[in-house]
Amino acid sequence: MNQTTPLRHPIPDQLVELIAQRFRVLGEPMRIKLLDRLREGPATVGELVEATAASQQNVSKHLRVLLEAGIVSRAREGNFARYAIADEAVFRLCEEVCGGLRAQFAELKALIEEGTAR
Repeated sequence: MNQTTPLRHPIPDQLVELIAQRFRVLGEPMRIKLLDRLREGPATVGELVEATAASQQNVSKHLRVLLEAGIVSRAREGNFARYAIADEAVFRLCEEVCGGLRAQFAELKALIEEGTAR
């Protein structure tokens, strides 16, 4: 398990930009779908096209962004390239976001149920 050093405050401007860039990369739904599929294991562009029902051009475009950000890796296998997760921390971030969403939904559900009980 990685130990992370707490960020100093205020966060330096250069680091703020790097953090924002990572969030911009992850802010695209197709990239989340690709990462979710790659969580099962490495895959070729063709396999990712099949898994996401997106076009080859669209999948390739998003893989390029993920590759440049260091989130996925690419290995050549003959005529194909196989993509894999290079930064497992992306899944911890997704779990944190999902945990926050679960808490918000639970609070909203409680408010709705309280409102209908009156």
